[in-house]
Amino acid sequence: MKTKLILLASITVALIAVGCKSTYDKGPYLPGQSKTPDYENNERFVLLDPGVQYTITCSGIHERALEDGRIEITAQIRNRENRRVEVQANCVFKDAAGISTNDETPFQTVILTENATEQVKFVSANNLAKKYTIRVRQAR
Repeated sequence: MKTKLILLASITVALIAVGCKSTYDKGPYLPGQSKTPDYENNERFVLLDPGVQYTITCSGIHERALEDGRIEITAQIRNRENRRVEVQANCVFKDAAGISTNDETPFQTVILTENATEQVKFVSANNLAKKYTIRVRQAR
């Protein structure tokens, strides 16, 4: 009887020990892969929403160096649809290596009538900017 009691007690202790096993996660982990390419690092003009992907295109970008070393960017944003659309555009200025210079313009609203093209102008705040990415999203 005593043997059975000792056996039952040891099984109970073993089950409690297994049931109380630590669930501590022992990171670190690598970041997950994105399902979309890193267009914002490689392209000069990107569309941030699926809605603007079918509506908006860029028909040209003009770059101009100012006397003080800053750059001025003029983008021609075109509405491809036969309806009025409202989007927002901004520009992230980057150094020669493609790293942001912490010079990002605020989003500005652009209203495009049917099949119209509007010019949007951006000017860098300092002379560190050598590259840029113009980003367009739906106006909320």
